[in-house]
Amino acid sequence: MDLSRRAILAAGAAAPAGGALTAEVRAADEAHWGKVAALYDAPPPGVIQLENGYFGAMARSTRAAYERHTARVNRETSIYARDAFNADMAAVRARCGKLLQVDPDEIAFTRGGTESMVTLIGGYNRLKPGDAVLYADLDYDSMKTSMAALGKLRGVRVVRIDLPEPADRQNVIDAYEAALKANPDVRMMLLTHLSNRTGLIPPVKEIVALARARGVDVLLDSGHALGQTEFTLRDLGVEFAGFGLHKWIGAPVGVGLVYIHKDRIPDIDVSILEGPSPRIDARVHTGTLNFAAVLAVPDAIDAHEAVGLPAKARRLRYLRDRWAEAVRDDPRIQVLTPNDPALHAGITSFRIAGRTSREDNLALKKLLFDRHRIFTVERVGVAKGACIRISPSFVNTPAQMDALAAALREIARG
Repeated sequence: MDLSRRAILAAGAAAPAGGALTAEVRAADEAHWGKVAALYDAPPPGVIQLENGYFGAMARSTRAAYERHTARVNRETSIYARDAFNADMAAVRARCGKLLQVDPDEIAFTRGGTESMVTLIGGYNRLKPGDAVLYADLDYDSMKTSMAALGKLRGVRVVRIDLPEPADRQNVIDAYEAALKANPDVRMMLLTHLSNRTGLIPPVKEIVALARARGVDVLLDSGHALGQTEFTLRDLGVEFAGFGLHKWIGAPVGVGLVYIHKDRIPDIDVSILEGPSPRIDARVHTGTLNFAAVLAVPDAIDAHEAVGLPAKARRLRYLRDRWAEAVRDDPRIQVLTPNDPALHAGITSFRIAGRTSREDNLALKKLLFDRHRIFTVERVGVAKGACIRISPSFVNTPAQMDALAAALREIARG
């Protein structure tokens, strides 16, 4: 076992899923989380990096493995790709199935969550002219565009809803229930597990149950949920889902998974680049893979599991609460996820009251960086206006979240 792997396992051992320490103490144990942060390369000096939602940094052990796999593939080229890679790929697939707690034959590799979801949206073949499909304002841009395109491609009616703001568990459920009641012709709907726009986690299990009771299939976009939140697809009742492994699992950029329950694989069309096949793999045709990136996925899962999902989830919520709940009482600052740990993870967006345009938030993003060296990202497409997304990770500290809260109060004062 190399030194970096020992360090990861030692860090993970300090934050068990259960035990005598309370969740709050583990989340705030800065000595422990300092060791976890040391497993990653630090952001540029002087910058508070709070835009970790685009993609997640690889742990150093994962990066070393990726470089090692790259060297092998580069050295052996097609000798490896046409022979030994097949067995290695099967092993990686099995490891991913274990991560998701599904059968390996129910998942296929993609180049990211977007490709996974487009495979499901574009391939869903149970629609007929006169049916309807449903999506919401907080869904991801590419998925919203794909859903809208079904009007032309499948001859269906496209229904968009705006989710309530401020949100709570019941009003989000009520919004989907009302939309399904008002549109009994809906046969398929998109549901985002954790919004890339605001960080909202809707009550997925309850919404899926509502949909299934009406004969509506749910395509779940779990791009940001995997690695940040604790769930199983079986418990949620989900039969179609897409994932990215380069966000919160920490795999190299360019690896994702699509999941289709084994009984539902025929309901997604075979790729036009493939011949007829009952296998899920035929639903995705990416061309030549980044072999080394796929091979490094187990190394990323090792790092993820050594730190521990329960501990990661608690830490991210702790960092989020440190700034979001500190400014919630300021009427000039709108925090866009509720103070309910079931409805958020680490990601939460905010808006300065009255500053709802993209231009407003681009200017605010620039101000945060120029004046406070805090790096963020603007998000648009939310019904009530653009906002700024904050996505902390394991390189961040409570002091940095306090600095963000102080900066927001200063900016809000004008």
